[in-house]
Amino acid sequence: MTEHVGSEFMKRTRYEFLGPSDQQRGRPSPPVEMPWDQSAEVIDLPGRDALEFSPVDLTDAIERRRSLRDYAAAPMTVGELSYLLWCTQGVKEVIPGAATLRTVPSAGARHAFETFLLVNRVDPLAAGLYRFLAVEHKLLALRTGEEVAGEAVRGCLGQEFVADSAAAFLWAADARRMIWRYGQRGYRYLHLDAGHVCQNLYLAAQAVGCGVCAIAAFDDDAMNRLCGLDGEEQFVIYLAAVGRMGGVAV
Repeated sequence: MTEHVGSEFMKRTRYEFLGPSDQQRGRPSPPVEMPWDQSAEVIDLPGRDALEFSPVDLTDAIERRRSLRDYAAAPMTVGELSYLLWCTQGVKEVIPGAATLRTVPSAGARHAFETFLLVNRVDPLAAGLYRFLAVEHKLLALRTGEEVAGEAVRGCLGQEFVADSAAAFLWAADARRMIWRYGQRGYRYLHLDAGHVCQNLYLAAQAVGCGVCAIAAFDDDAMNRLCGLDGEEQFVIYLAAVGRMGGVAV
């Protein structure tokens, strides 16, 4: 049975098998952001207008796009990280109690992703694990310490470049946001949305002299534990390492 699970998923999420969604049943929409401790200390991020860099032609950026696994030792700045966060999950408008409009497309404007960050070399942030609060455009420190990178490498099945990067983006889905509108078919859309987000990172990183490598090979349970997610309604779906150019792109 397990050898056919992929094709079975595609079959069972066809419209002919779907019942009424929670939206159609009149149930309230899930929050546009996962809850967090409002009393916790958060880190303000510079606005995107605070970063000065030379514009990159879109056609050139698309043509030059490569996956980079070998990074230079120089750190990123927190301003550059802020810019990449805005390009991948930046909130342009909040529709109260309903949705957000962001810098990437999402099915039905559901925007079901939360961004967790493994910070290795981002000046002046301490190494560790953070969560991006997209609505507030701030960072929430979850765990600091260089040992977090080792846990992430093990969770990524020994891919050492995760620890060599300046930072790694860990995109986690809060599936309820998508399922509320689309039912079980919403799981398809989560994977489509992940591609939109990561491609924005690939292209935007070139504007700040960085390269990216997307990662789909990881231990789901290990990465969910790292981010404190239940693995059922909330789970890591995609990762990408980012670092200064200077290595070999493929």
